[in-house]
Amino acid sequence: MNALSPSVLSRPSVRPLNPCFSSGPCAKRPGWTVGALSGALVGRSHRSPEGRARLNDVIVRSRRVLGVPQDWHVGIVPASDTGAMEMALWSLLGERPVDVLAFESFSALWAQDITAQLALEGTRVLKADYGSLPDLAQVNWAHDVVLAWNGTTSGVRLPGAEAIPAEHDGLVICDATSAAFAMDLPWDRLDVVTWSWQKALGGEAAHGMIALSPRAVARLESYKAPRALPKIFRMTSKGALIEGIFRGDTINTPSMLCVEDALDGLIWAESIGGLEALKARSQASLAVVSEWVEKTDWVEFLARNPAERSSTAICLRIIAPWFTALDAAAQGKALKAMLALLETEGVGFDLASYRDAPTGLRIWGGATVEAADVSALLPWLDWAFAQIAPQG
Repeated sequence: MNALSPSVLSRPSVRPLNPCFSSGPCAKRPGWTVGALSGALVGRSHRSPEGRARLNDVIVRSRRVLGVPQDWHVGIVPASDTGAMEMALWSLLGERPVDVLAFESFSALWAQDITAQLALEGTRVLKADYGSLPDLAQVNWAHDVVLAWNGTTSGVRLPGAEAIPAEHDGLVICDATSAAFAMDLPWDRLDVVTWSWQKALGGEAAHGMIALSPRAVARLESYKAPRALPKIFRMTSKGALIEGIFRGDTINTPSMLCVEDALDGLIWAESIGGLEALKARSQASLAVVSEWVEKTDWVEFLARNPAERSSTAICLRIIAPWFTALDAAAQGKALKAMLALLETEGVGFDLASYRDAPTGLRIWGGATVEAADVSALLPWLDWAFAQIAPQG
């Protein structure tokens, strides 16, 4: 790798056309304007025939783009992906022991909820440091298994479908919020999948989605959780699935502006070629960053194994000796100064690593981000880092 050359100290000439690299809410699709929301059913009830039709259209299009099997149930739920995951955990867990894979902030949160809030006996938390996955060979697939397909805050993802055995006795509950619409999900090996609108399609926050396999529905209808469930978590009534949830009859009141925006993202996704095109766009951003990291001496991927490296949550750690010699507070101060330079120049926003993750950078590489904008950002990262580095 080559050290920063003196020329890097010059302000780069090319700027990203879209400097938004937040990991949620994420960049809007190319060409988006507020005019995309002009047809929103503002001032109308979500329970009107037109409102239900819009909500059901989100479900139908999401199923189609993601390739969700027809015998699965897909619904819109409150409180983003967090709400969808909590709904699954509180409604389904307790019949079997539970294994939780905890390797970044949100999967660690699910582990904490299962052990401290649900207090389920027989729970095993399989941990790994940021940048790695737990040892998958230690998972007992006769247990219910809770995992994130892609670590939004660590940039580590499961390597592929083979990570989960085709035959397993327990349910596999998968947080896919930063994987859906950017990566393949092995529906035949999963039982519950959750995501939100605010990630790979650049939708607005506060709404989540949940997909249930026939095995998950059977568990819901046969197992009564030994705990009180808030209304927004209830997916059954009198021992039967509430089918309306999965046709657009939402548990609570959704924003019809957000619904219109979600539809806009889904229509765009279909127009460019569906999931294959979305994956290709995300992989293009990762390829650009990978090429840059190879020739850059002050940064490396947080994810150590290339086969486990996320194409959406691209997490980087700073390895320059002067930076690693600083204590945590000083590192945070230096990174803040670097990011302030980028924001002042208007070339990159929201690039800091997640607050619980190691101090570093996080570049969102979801499908709505143009690889050309990522490519234009990288020389600015070199420039900004050179500005904060000790001189001499």
